[in-house]
Amino acid sequence: MRTAKATATALTAVLAAGTASVVAGRLASDAALKASAGRPLPTEPGLTVHGTAAGQIALTRDLVALRPGTYGLAGDGSHAVVGPVLDAAAHTADTVVRRLERVTHGTLTAGDTVRLTPNLYVGDPGAALGLDHADVDVPGELGGLPAWFVPGQRDTWVIAVHGLGTTREHAMNVMRFLHGRRLPVLALAYRGDLGAPRPPDGLNHLGETEWRDVEAAVRYAVRHGARRVVLLGWSTGATMALRAAEHSAVRDRIAGLVLDSPVLSWEATLRALARARHTPQPLLPLAVRAAQGRAGLHTDRFTAAADSARLRVPTLVVHGPDDQVAPFEFSRALARRRADLVALHTVPHAPHAAMWNADPAEYEERLRRFLTPLM
Repeated sequence: MRTAKATATALTAVLAAGTASVVAGRLASDAALKASAGRPLPTEPGLTVHGTAAGQIALTRDLVALRPGTYGLAGDGSHAVVGPVLDAAAHTADTVVRRLERVTHGTLTAGDTVRLTPNLYVGDPGAALGLDHADVDVPGELGGLPAWFVPGQRDTWVIAVHGLGTTREHAMNVMRFLHGRRLPVLALAYRGDLGAPRPPDGLNHLGETEWRDVEAAVRYAVRHGARRVVLLGWSTGATMALRAAEHSAVRDRIAGLVLDSPVLSWEATLRALARARHTPQPLLPLAVRAAQGRAGLHTDRFTAAADSARLRVPTLVVHGPDDQVAPFEFSRALARRRADLVALHTVPHAPHAAMWNADPAEYEERLRRFLTPLM
């Protein structure tokens, strides 16, 4: 009798522990599958504002605060733009002073917690950049997809697709450059974005289902005068571009791909986001399995995407070794294995999906060289 009771108690404990682990893994997987568009990713640490002055802002001294380039600064109800570190500015041992380009909205006061973000602009292309544009509705399989259309004279369109932690506002970083090359630009909001249809399961599928919204954007472009398109994607938006170029029924209209910080390994990105949410190391495999099961990501298709003969168009990959969300090693392998089509531009000291922010001039020059033969 005692043996039976002990066995039952042990079995109950094991089942309880197993159930708790499954629940914990499911909660940890939310870091990737329920990431809110427009909110900085958990890989970006919070920085404290220590003070502001004319054209300057003092932030907590951290490797993140020392990054080169220009970034958005997102706070609770505030947004600003900061430029390079001002080494000559007066500062304490625990602060970094950067150029404060502008405060877009809200206020920045000492003690506020802020995070760097790739998004420089807030609003729409008219309000933020002074560009003529139209708010259009792209017919998608789940319903209408809001998009901004910035007209241009050429018949090659650029379809811009944001990724994790951002919105279609991210595309405005390069919109003025593209407009200067007379390229029409379509910046897409896809399923799960504000104003777009909600996915049936409410989850982000890291591009595996969302690519069909990119296909809908290609169809829209062709119906409205595009002879061909270039897909420009960041993060999971780059994954969507790859999937569309591989699977879409209208892939013959896709002339090229620009992949910024592409997510080429679901497992690596799921792990990174769960780890950034302080998921205990033993639970990381559970978090990955839970996310893969919930979102239908049962295989990691990086190798197939990298080696498949279906990748038939010129591709520019812009990525860096400091990306904590989408490991650079996969982009490097893709460029090595498909050297016939893929060019890799490496950007040091840049976080995920912020390759332009680290060095806008060099980024746009690489983009110019890539796009010129495709115009």
